[in-house]
Amino acid sequence: MTDLDELHAFHSVMTTGSLTVSARRLGVAKSTLSRRLQQLEGRLNQPLMRRQSNRLEPTEAGRVFHDYCRRLIALADKGQQALDELREEISGELTLVVHEALARSWVAPAIEDFMSRHPGLHLTLATRERLPEGEADGSVVIWYGRVGETSLRQEPLAHLPRGLYAHPDYLARHESPRHPRDLDGHAWIDLLGEAGRGLVLRHPRQGEHDVKPPGSRLRVDRLVLQSDAIARGRGLGILPIWMAERRRAAHPGDLERCLPDWQAPAAPVSLLYAHGHRPRRVTALLEFLRESRPAAWQTLPDR
Repeated sequence: MTDLDELHAFHSVMTTGSLTVSARRLGVAKSTLSRRLQQLEGRLNQPLMRRQSNRLEPTEAGRVFHDYCRRLIALADKGQQALDELREEISGELTLVVHEALARSWVAPAIEDFMSRHPGLHLTLATRERLPEGEADGSVVIWYGRVGETSLRQEPLAHLPRGLYAHPDYLARHESPRHPRDLDGHAWIDLLGEAGRGLVLRHPRQGEHDVKPPGSRLRVDRLVLQSDAIARGRGLGILPIWMAERRRAAHPGDLERCLPDWQAPAAPVSLLYAHGHRPRRVTALLEFLRESRPAAWQTLPDR
């Protein structure tokens, strides 16, 4: 097996062309460096260097092996870095940016467990309604809805099916729809203008139906405001089924599912984080978030 010190010796001499300079850079005696090169050539049974004038020049075998030498050194460095991180305490500063729709319903309660596991951590939990451009590379982001272009890596966590909901009192005052075509004339609670762009409802047997709601008198920019307005009987609205059913369980009578066999397009939930090497505290947070996804998400289809 090739010795790592021999690889470093060969790589340095390939770079400098000088035993003297390389010995000084590596902090070893010139004789030690020369011995390591000879041992490497003996292991490979190939001459790697030859002296030309006042420099050491690679042989053809030396040029070929140098490419593999660099890769072996880089791989060894990564392995050592991974081992060093295992000795690190998971501590320091972390920022977790969360879409407001997921902050109270999932992330805030779950993150308490993560903090209790790692008492050396200091975490900033920030909610957002819209993903700002240039979010800090050191942040971990959990996002509900489409992300669009970003420099961060996107990892899908779930696709949440959505359905149509209203308050029972609203449905008592208006005829309850039996088909998407019956939605004409109903009041809508719109989230970020989605209904104004048109909706598609899907049925497992009847296929798709385009819905073009009338202009909404109440448009909101937060999912919680939308569900509150629907629960006050202000009109119909599209909500993630998982979130709506949690609210129904906590506050019976607040919401009623309309057209239960029809679904709106699912809303994606994504993890976003920087590409490349990550501090161990970031890796630990990502692993925790994957593991602590609500149990109901685990059985959802990809779309």
